Amino acid sequence: MPDLSLPRTPVPANLLLTQGASQPGQIFVMERVPHHDGPETVLELLNRPEGFFAFRPQANHEVLLISKVQTVSLSVDRQAPIADPARLSAARMLGVELVLTSGSKLGGWASVELPEQHARLLDYLNASRDAFFAVWTHAATHYVNRAYVLYARPLG
Repeated sequence: MPDLSLPRTPVPANLLLTQGASQPGQIFVMERVPHHDGPETVLELLNRPEGFFAFRPQANHEVLLISKVQTVSLSVDRQAPIADPARLSAARMLGVELVLTSGSKLGGWASVELPEQHARLLDYLNASRDAFFAVWTHAATHYVNRAYVLYARPLG
């Protein structure tokens, strides 16, 4: 039987689940998607309707099928949450600190692509019903499951 799956590209990532410590490994994004040029983004992968995604831990090479519901965050090194340079330059940057249900804190920026009158942190957090949203630093982009955010506060 021929393999009809779409080509996937491995992306190094750190996975944090509701149980356990953060672990390095790889996720797999589609090389092409029908709604834009280029590969699937990590945010698109996490917000697809499927309940699971593939993750290959660095410690052993067995692929695990990870429940998105049990995923607190997925972090990717030095990858802007918005890949299109024109969109990224037009986006407003909002400083944010998140306090997660574990008590840990995550600080960074949110790239807000909303009308000026609706470009507050509250607007960004409420703009989508998707489970995951992006917060980035100079070192990494963190894709955070909003179900595990106790609260957020604007910075700067």
